[in-house]
Amino acid sequence: MSASLVRRGLELLNDDIKVSSRVKKKQQTPSSATVMDLVSTKRQGVTKQVKRLQGRLGPRKSKATVKDKRIRSAVEDFRKNQPKSQLNANLKYFLETTGKVEAFDAKKILKHSRGRQSRNHPDKPVEKSKEAQSLFTEEEFQQFQREYFGRTVEGKK
Repeated sequence: MSASLVRRGLELLNDDIKVSSRVKKKQQTPSSATVMDLVSTKRQGVTKQVKRLQGRLGPRKSKATVKDKRIRSAVEDFRKNQPKSQLNANLKYFLETTGKVEAFDAKKILKHSRGRQSRNHPDKPVEKSKEAQSLFTEEEFQQFQREYFGRTVEGKK
């Protein structure tokens, strides 16, 4: 085929293409009256079916576009979903507060907050039994033994 034949064929088809595109522009979404012929005779879900058919027909723009979507990485999603650490804020708060409770007030608060049950009362501290201290030293005992017995008793054993 020569270029002139191709050009001539395109010119003939060009008129048909322009006419069909104009017809398509006029034929947008059909009215509900024309769609009612396509809808089934069941009474339930007629309006939903009409809307669905009206949406399918007609040159509407596809809603599933990626144009406005921002691509996020998996790392960003992971960081976004992680709980943020409040350690620094908590440390700052506790280090700034200088109000200390006195021992008397602390005991009063603890005594008030205790219940009546035995499990809420701490065990009383056990008094340590002190070893009986002698009034005499070891040297005085040895001296007494020498004077009374004449010799040390431990040495005989």
